[in-house]
Amino acid sequence: MRATRTTGGLRVHAVAGTYVVMLGMSLPRADCGGLLGFSIHRIDHKAGTARYLEGMKTFAETDPGFPAGAAYPTDRHPIQSFQWADYSALPGRRYTYTVTALKGTPRNLLRHAATEIFITTESPEGGTHDVYFNRGVAASQEYVRRFGNRAPEQVANDQAFIWLSRGLYEAMVGFVESAVPGRHALRIAAYEFHYRPFLQVVKAAIDRGVDVRIIYDARKAQPRDDNRKAVREIGLRAACTERQANPSAIAHNKFIVKLESGRPVAVWTGGTNFSEGGIFGHSNVAHLVEEPAVAARFLDYWNALEADPPSRELRPAIEAMTPLPALPLPAGTSVIFSPRPNLDALAWYADLARQGREGLLMTFAFGMHDVFKEVYRTAQAPFRLALLERKTRPMGKDDPKRAAEEQAIQQLRNMPENTFAIGALIATNQIDGWVKERLSGLNSNVRYVHNKFMLVDPLSSHPVVVAGSANFSDASTDENDENMIVVAGNTRVADIYLGEFMRLYSHHAFRESLQWRRPEAPPKPLSTEGWWQDYFGDTERSVRRRFFARLPATA
Repeated sequence: MRATRTTGGLRVHAVAGTYVVMLGMSLPRADCGGLLGFSIHRIDHKAGTARYLEGMKTFAETDPGFPAGAAYPTDRHPIQSFQWADYSALPGRRYTYTVTALKGTPRNLLRHAATEIFITTESPEGGTHDVYFNRGVAASQEYVRRFGNRAPEQVANDQAFIWLSRGLYEAMVGFVESAVPGRHALRIAAYEFHYRPFLQVVKAAIDRGVDVRIIYDARKAQPRDDNRKAVREIGLRAACTERQANPSAIAHNKFIVKLESGRPVAVWTGGTNFSEGGIFGHSNVAHLVEEPAVAARFLDYWNALEADPPSRELRPAIEAMTPLPALPLPAGTSVIFSPRPNLDALAWYADLARQGREGLLMTFAFGMHDVFKEVYRTAQAPFRLALLERKTRPMGKDDPKRAAEEQAIQQLRNMPENTFAIGALIATNQIDGWVKERLSGLNSNVRYVHNKFMLVDPLSSHPVVVAGSANFSDASTDENDENMIVVAGNTRVADIYLGEFMRLYSHHAFRESLQWRRPEAPPKPLSTEGWWQDYFGDTERSVRRRFFARLPATA
């Protein structure tokens, strides 16, 4: 849901996803003299509660001296940014936000202008698209507050796992358990298929009479060995087919097709592996599409994979099954499967990205392909964000190509249109106001960002969301088994993805910035003058202000 309101010159544009409400603010530059920031007050109409949102910074002269990790209400220590988000929102809730521009002095804050805006968050389930993001940020201040320095398995009653899942695993289980014997069938394609509690859910469905068939990756030692061991222990071998052809590639899908009375009706897809690390560790999304035409494409794909054909046979069949959609995209859901005979699909994603006129936001779990480096160099969208697991493709520290790749990323970061964030955590207690974080220990190869999605003009009336299992790479296009869905014109889906992108982006961007802070450096308090100036003119922050407040390029 989206809403915009202006009062006394203060414009607020609100966008509600499921667990995130984003607020873009703008005030005429002529009114910004003496601006000390914004307070944000929230009323939760279901809970009957009202409070000011909190931040982590204070004015030096009114700092109450709370211990590290403390938060401060914004009516006393306002937000000094024109874009903020409420990450404590809950799905399906009606909220009232009042944003107030404050002037005066830290000891005597005065109201300059205030705008009240009403908005309702989305539920993960809605229409023909249900979207579930896990927490994806075990290394966070909130995890430390809740569970201390304990690993998830050390927390009683699975409370850490429940918090990390954020409803994703529960929805996955619910999807399988909703299958009715004699009425439904399930067809599963998996890369990592070894989270035993989920495999037990699948086994229970079989035991009660649901027709279930499974394909899993068995091309390389991992995840083949873990898959085989889990399948054997749970007793699923009779329902499984191993994908072994083309051992240089990987069977990277993570989807489940549901059939009703022999007809495909829905597909559970996305980038979440059926593994402990995939569900609870690094950031992931699961996307349920309840459109029979889309489910039918996935079923055709599953049937083709079950025969375990070699790539030379599979590639032309997949290309014929899912031809690349014509651009510009009409409203609706398209699918793109791999492997394909060439890299045309990768070029198609790049062409789609270049069509953006307002914003381009992408995630990269395994480095940024040269095709997308060129997109971020030349795209017309003035607001371009990228969230990367690391600066380069997976490579050793001494790899001779490493320096060149890092330099190429830095050159892109130097452009005012581009803002990148690299996965990071707070590794020390010595930075003012922050406590040391820890990783969950559930992942090794990808610790932070496992998502694979692209958002093109997400705040427009015709946004495009591309999401699935593919990593926007050569291998994910012409070698691996992969699937992507392309959702055009669905503002609800775009709002959910945008909120989650910004949650993850902001989390890692801040932590990456701390890597340049010396532990002995003095605290950086809120500013008492001029902090707002670089939110105007030809600056990165000015572009962000206009994007989230939905303002023209000249504002």
